[in-house]
Amino acid sequence: MFIKPAVNNKTMPSKILLPPQYEDTLEGSLIFLAGPIQGTWDWQSAAIKYFQKNSPEINIASPRRNDESWKFNYNEQVDWETFHLNQAAEEGVILFWMAKETEHDCGRAYAQTTRFEFAEWKTKYQVDEIKIAVGIEEGFTGAKYIRRRMSQDCPEITICNSLEETCGRAVELLN
Repeated sequence: MFIKPAVNNKTMPSKILLPPQYEDTLEGSLIFLAGPIQGTWDWQSAAIKYFQKNSPEINIASPRRNDESWKFNYNEQVDWETFHLNQAAEEGVILFWMAKETEHDCGRAYAQTTRFEFAEWKTKYQVDEIKIAVGIEEGFTGAKYIRRRMSQDCPEITICNSLEETCGRAVELLN
């Protein structure tokens, strides 16, 4: 499913890619919104609004589905995310927003996928120099450890304190 932003006469409008939609070729850069989905607020929609307002030419891949008619399939979701993470690594930025937990689920460690992906892409950044923007919301568990390890391994990466600042940093990295 695509959500089209308002057309800006100066730029081509972006595409918002949501599971299970694929787009093999995109005009322009892609930002992948990496971070928790379950147990937190819909920060992805806030990020999309930021980009539509400030950089409407940027394509966005958001793993948060907004189409309830699509039956969730774990393998399809993971494959979709992997494809678009790789595409953003090649043609844009991976934006990591560590949103704080707002609803606890005793059956699942909060942000378990995000934490794994973050470590994976931090390592790829160190080897391949991909572009990543990182932000941590106040109250995200484990933030102290992430900040410390990033300062040791990737001191050149600024860790942002707000979603807006993180989105702005992603745009800067594209330019």
